[in-house]
Amino acid sequence: MKNKLNQIMARNLGLIPSRMIFTTGLLLATLVPANLKAVGFRLPNQDPEAIARGDAFAATADNPSAIYYNPAGITQLEGGNLRVGLYAISPGVDYKGAGTTASMNSDFQPVPQFYFVYSLTNVPISLGLGTYAPYGLSGDWGNNTRFSTAAESGSLLYLSINPVIAWRINSKLSIGVGPTINYSTVSLKNGFFYSPFLPQGQFSVDGDGWGCGFNAGVLWQPHPMWSFGVNYRNGTDIDYHGHSKFNPIAPATPTSGTLHFPQFVVGGISFRPTEKWNLEFDLDWTDWDSVKQTTFNGAAFPSALTFNYRSSFIYDFGVTRQLGKGYFASVGYIYSENSSPDQNFNPLIADANLQLGSIGFGHHGKRWDWAAAYHFGYGERTVTSDSNPTANGSYRVFNNAFNLAATFKF
Repeated sequence: MKNKLNQIMARNLGLIPSRMIFTTGLLLATLVPANLKAVGFRLPNQDPEAIARGDAFAATADNPSAIYYNPAGITQLEGGNLRVGLYAISPGVDYKGAGTTASMNSDFQPVPQFYFVYSLTNVPISLGLGTYAPYGLSGDWGNNTRFSTAAESGSLLYLSINPVIAWRINSKLSIGVGPTINYSTVSLKNGFFYSPFLPQGQFSVDGDGWGCGFNAGVLWQPHPMWSFGVNYRNGTDIDYHGHSKFNPIAPATPTSGTLHFPQFVVGGISFRPTEKWNLEFDLDWTDWDSVKQTTFNGAAFPSALTFNYRSSFIYDFGVTRQLGKGYFASVGYIYSENSSPDQNFNPLIADANLQLGSIGFGHHGKRWDWAAAYHFGYGERTVTSDSNPTANGSYRVFNNAFNLAATFKF
């Protein structure tokens, strides 16, 4: 029996175009630019079908992006499924304070997404591979703001290559787990001093590093009308190595530092009163309390970047309506809690209580699926900071984002 099972798995695994998957994943990884901020610096938007539903997808997870949202969900797919998507966001932030105004660069920033799933024949096992960016930050205020000594520009790129394996234990229960191989780069710039009349020097730090982690999920469907999902991603540390420099007066010096990326857990409940409707609510918690401070070893100034974040929730709600002939439409709502205290507020991560609305539509076909989604986020915040008084003032966030994706099934 064991030999027969091994033969079946070997025969199925041989059908997976592994070299193509790996090569495509790395290619997409190299195309990802420094991207946006989300709650803190998380980027929870990883697929248009999920985004259109307000990211309430952990208990549905029925396309290849389940690798991110809930890896147990890939057991719902048959055969091979290759999904490629592109997420583009304009992170608009405006500042007003002390008689001055400023706006962050709001050009659209593209973030590719790649997922591949293959479900074995005659064995309740599904395999997957994803490449996506679960964290990200990018902002550019220029060098002529009153808070330029605290923040001019910065970018954080964080890529995960995530192979997963999922087991359909029975018709109602599935579990999934997989390692994450994470690569990250960071670049930060700020001024020495602020003067509207004199040119100012600039401090910059750049580096990159690797880290490993894992994600896991459970999907339980006790009744055709009800589904429950849980997704967990552990916290990881990235040790960055690079250089820092005082421009234009000093040469670059070797610099290192460690940044912690927090664990998070998402739980979802899906209710399907008929085959045409799917309503889901997800509760998403991030352990931001574990993100305190990053010290730059080898850099004279600044010696540390302080966060002192606080843990926060994201509340996701979405509705999908099947329209017939494979077409569907979705709407969603998200409320995202602020994670950054006034005391250590940094304008590069202009975190605020955000309200987001989303809408999308798509089609499921025999060989091809496609989906498109749009969402906006809005929030306002007034900051009174003792440690960084130059950042005091009012911040208004309004961002727009689009996501497109297509799946080829074979």
